This record gives sequence, C-alpha cells and structure tokens, in this order.
Amino acid sequence: MQIAQVRGTVVSTCKTPSMTGVKLLLLQFIDAEGQALPDYEVAGDLVGAGINEWVLVSRGSAARIESGYQERPLDAMVVGIIDTITLANRQIYSKKDEYRAGNQ
Repeated sequence: MQIAQVRGTVVSTCKTPSMTGVKLLLLQFIDAEGQALPDYEVAGDLVGAGINEWVLVSRGSAARIESGYQERPLDAMVVGIIDTITLANRQIYSKKDEYRAGNQ
C-alpha cells in the first residue's frame, strides 16, 4: 500500500460498462516525511474519501480483491482514510489537526 492525498475527482461519462458506478479520485502520492511527490494516479474509491484527505492506496492486482471489483479494470483503489501517521515518535499527519487548520 501507499499513502496519497486526494487532490480531485475524475468524471468519465464514456467508459467501459464494468466501470459504471465507480467513483474515481485523482491522488498525489506522499513520501515517508509527509511531503507531496510529483506522482499522481487515478484510483477507484471504496471508502468515500474527500478532497485533501490522506488515504491508503492498494495498487495492482490487490486493488481488485474487494468483492464485486475482480472484473473491473482498476490498477489502484482507495481502501482507507488515514487518521494519523507517526514515524520515529514524530507525528507526520493528523486528520484532526488538518481539519482544525482548515476551519480557522
């Protein structure tokens, strides 16, 4: 799995029938220090993530393990919304702190 931040949504009205009903998000990957990387990817969303949230991303064949998604052409899937990340006793990310900072 990888860590990413939701940067936007992707809407595609003309697509393969197996992709009907799949919410697509534009993700920017995050490094171990909490810094944004230049890499972006479009991923399906199973958990209802929103813009600016940090998420867990499953990639490759593991993205299709969830029931009902085995036959969909997905390479990446958002499988969790991150609450906190701690590295070497230092908090890298806190959803609560980000929410507070955004509402001031």
